[in-house]
Amino acid sequence: MNARPIAHAVFSLIATVALAACSAPTVPDFTYYRLPRPEPLEAAPKPLFGDIVVDVFAADGLYGDQALIYATDAGAQELRQYHYQLWTDPPTRVLQRRLIEQLRKTSVAAGVTDELPASRPSIRISGIILRFDRAPNAAGGFTATVALKLRADDESGIPMLDDYYRAEKPAADATMRATVDAYGAALDQVFAAFYADLRKQGELHAG
Repeated sequence: MNARPIAHAVFSLIATVALAACSAPTVPDFTYYRLPRPEPLEAAPKPLFGDIVVDVFAADGLYGDQALIYATDAGAQELRQYHYQLWTDPPTRVLQRRLIEQLRKTSVAAGVTDELPASRPSIRISGIILRFDRAPNAAGGFTATVALKLRADDESGIPMLDDYYRAEKPAADATMRATVDAYGAALDQVFAAFYADLRKQGELHAG
């Protein structure tokens, strides 16, 4: 048996495998996103509450994960997760911290925090993420949709406020960064509406 054809075949096989390995697509890098700085809420002329505790938001299914979510249709009937596009933290934490920051700057309460001893009376705010996704729109671009259920219990645990809030904002362009900016604008609208309702309840209790 001639060894030369066998050696040639082996060499060709090794070269083919090496070439295939070199041409294999590279795995994309993970990209982490932060929301833009929030728009300030209207300052309260005086504190309407003692302490406010904002709990970690709740979320079922996909919305509790760190990956950004997108819809394949305008009605958002089919949802998927991006594999390499992630929030820096789960949205349940991101939204909690954002609302705490915004409420603190309004001076609507003596203190706003994420935790207090159970023995200390406080207003307690909780939220559920119902929508937090990117969907194609009729204009050929993308829309960021935020839908939350927000509740505020008074110091005795009785609900002062329990309602649904929703906002949609079109992204300036097709980039993910533009969609993240649109998420921020939608959240600003939702939290501004909730804050207005919260102030009304505080004024009623004060009166």
